[in-house]
Amino acid sequence: MSGTDPGVDRDGDGDDGDSGNDGDAGNDGDDGAPGQISEVPEGPVILFDGVCNLCNGVVSFLIPRDPEGRLRFAPLQSEAGRALLARHDLPAEDLETVVLVEGDRAHTKSDAAIRVAELLGWPYRLLALGWVVPRGVRDGMYGFVAENRYEWFGRKEQCMVPDEDVSDRFLG
Repeated sequence: MSGTDPGVDRDGDGDDGDSGNDGDAGNDGDDGAPGQISEVPEGPVILFDGVCNLCNGVVSFLIPRDPEGRLRFAPLQSEAGRALLARHDLPAEDLETVVLVEGDRAHTKSDAAIRVAELLGWPYRLLALGWVVPRGVRDGMYGFVAENRYEWFGRKEQCMVPDEDVSDRFLG
């Protein structure tokens, strides 16, 4: 996994490392291979650990705070989640982060969390002040919680099944 793939903001500095080329990172999905998607879903997509109680709680928190339904969701373990990870050259196994996919960009760890807060608007946008904290500090705190999330919050045996009234916001 290289740090210079176009469209992937691996280091969270807001620069996807592609010198202005807004092309795809990873597979374009047009080959029909299993687990591939032919086009990037419209709007931001949050990829989350579908068996993590904390992660599911965060998704449940986000849904009512996004009444326009701009945010879409997919468990990392789902076919759609794996396809988006592959599209952005991110590992499908042992990924200890939420991923926010916006078009050809993928944000991870604290960058994803802050960007989601920005997308929610007021008052959550105030969390954008987190950008002034050095990434190493932010991601260190993020990683500490991520490493302990199952112990602290537990885990499910299978991915959550969304309620019918919001199921259209979940990908495959």
